Amino acid sequence: MEYQIFALKWRPQDFSQIIGQDHVVNLLKNSIQKDRLAYAYLFSGPRGVGKTSMARILAKSLNCKKGPTINPCQVCAACREITECRSLDVLEIDGASNRGIDEVRELRESVRFAPSSSKFKIYIIDEVHMLTNEAFNALLKTLEEPPEFVKFIFATTQVNKVPATILSRCQHLDFRRIPVLDIINQLNKIVAKERIKLDDEVLFSIARASDGSLRDAESLLDQLISFTKEKISISDVSSLLGVVEQDILFEVTDKIIKKDAQSALDSLSVMLRQGKDSNIILNNIIEHFRNLIVAKISQADSQLIDLPSEIQTDQ
Repeated sequence: MEYQIFALKWRPQDFSQIIGQDHVVNLLKNSIQKDRLAYAYLFSGPRGVGKTSMARILAKSLNCKKGPTINPCQVCAACREITECRSLDVLEIDGASNRGIDEVRELRESVRFAPSSSKFKIYIIDEVHMLTNEAFNALLKTLEEPPEFVKFIFATTQVNKVPATILSRCQHLDFRRIPVLDIINQLNKIVAKERIKLDDEVLFSIARASDGSLRDAESLLDQLISFTKEKISISDVSSLLGVVEQDILFEVTDKIIKKDAQSALDSLSVMLRQGKDSNIILNNIIEHFRNLIVAKISQADSQLIDLPSEIQTDQ
């Protein structure tokens, strides 16, 4: 069987599998149940947090044989075609490579034709902010009065570059960075299913290095498994990702508190000789001190600290 990378293998297929975006899931489910669907949606947020996955799930929910439904069956022809990216009625367009007015004119022409076999013809345009101003202008009329069988779902990492005229015609849903603990929980499920043995510290380092992107975390996990044949250690993670281990952060903190500048600089020198990026070191230290301050001020509210409970106890 052909190998499939984790980011694709573990891609969410229904609303229940979306991680860290409950506010978006609840709104879309309520819209489907109350039959209050917008003509156009704009999903904005950082990379790898589920925007295009949510778009596909919404498309399934609308075009499923028993839809519109919040629980697409995953087995009907429409659901399978969307999952396999071969649906004639769900068209995924890359805004970066189809950004000109000619491409949008072709889209406007195709919008007039009814779906071939589904309830809706759905256009998913990724990185929509890459469209030219002329292309955006060409979209305006279609967005304002689209045929009843057409839905648009736009996704972007830079919503500030989307014209206000487009924003005003869309229902805008803002996706958030996924908390470290939620990423760790998902990685735990993956390693359990894949029968991989990893320490919690390794998963935490992967989650922290992903900067709130579940897709990046899954890709890093995949990379680490390829990197070593045996059990993955925290040193493997540090070597590959360049992150600073928690033990070293605590060690540097103690030296700073004791005003031992020479020892603190020696620790910094060791990290630099190991090939760690100075910006990553600085960001890790700043984040560590932020967590220490929060822990001291709000000891009862651990939700303010995006760290596993055992590390919080150490703090």
